[in-house]
Amino acid sequence: MAPLLEVRNLAKSFTVAPGMLGGKERRLQAVDDVSFTVEEGETLGLVGESGCGKSTTGRLILRLIEADHGDVLFRGQELLHLNNRQMRPLRRGMQMIFQDPYASLNPRMRIGEIVGEPLKIHGIAKGAALKDEVVRLLATVGLTAEHYHRYPHEFSGGQRQRVGIARALAVRPSLIIADEPVSALDLSIQAQVVNLMQDIQKEFGLTYVFIAHDLSVIEHISDRVAVMYLGRIVELASSESLYRAPRHPYSEALLNAVPIPDPSRKSGRVPLKGEVPSPINPPSGCHFHPRCPYAREICGKERPPLEDQGGGHLAACHFSEEVGKFRTF
Repeated sequence: MAPLLEVRNLAKSFTVAPGMLGGKERRLQAVDDVSFTVEEGETLGLVGESGCGKSTTGRLILRLIEADHGDVLFRGQELLHLNNRQMRPLRRGMQMIFQDPYASLNPRMRIGEIVGEPLKIHGIAKGAALKDEVVRLLATVGLTAEHYHRYPHEFSGGQRQRVGIARALAVRPSLIIADEPVSALDLSIQAQVVNLMQDIQKEFGLTYVFIAHDLSVIEHISDRVAVMYLGRIVELASSESLYRAPRHPYSEALLNAVPIPDPSRKSGRVPLKGEVPSPINPPSGCHFHPRCPYAREICGKERPPLEDQGGGHLAACHFSEEVGKFRTF
């Protein structure tokens, strides 16, 4: 059976204007030849440092921004070549939960209007039926009918994100792109929201692409994990396989950086050296090679392909069989 979502060779670059001191326009390659699939009912975690292209990838899938090239297939239907009229009915099947619960809700609209707006746009409900459906959606995410007439500024960050989840659920989508939905929340609230998302996934049969930089959150919710670095996927594997035995040095470094909740245990960690290079002028060959403890001459010359290392565990590394030497997790 075909996957619910298939992404092929997706790419996006942006033009960077000259600075105050002049110069010429430059190109920033935000997403560079990204490919993956997501099966129905699955959660794919998309993880990496800030600026690696995770959020841009999510927006490209939903066509909130347009790709330079590539293909996005949803239930076998190619999306990137459709016009707005052709896309509209397909948008019911794909929704997004945004990162910032404060910026993603219109402060001039009441909560009932925000959650009910997708139902109006797609002609699903109106009048008393619309209000009943909105109240039911609010109850699904842990809010009450009393919240219907309130404004976003009357809610906490966690409550606002619940409103965002209810809005995404309104049109009964199959796929939800969750763009760092808990990164702006307190740790205690993060756990509540992640648990809520798992509960509604089971209840509504949802498929998630869950974008995050927190590996502990990704491990908790994801079936498979794709690790991104400077616009490229460098590793893609089941959550269990990646956390047990990563095959790319960047994944290993991210796992080494996860805090150990045991003050008596010495980590022996080898810190990741250097800074993330500029995506305007990325390193040649493997983008990670200037920071990689395994790097050799070939790494700066040839881009390693994303290849199966066994058991469906994909990694883009010339020396993936050596990864694990600096493992401390």
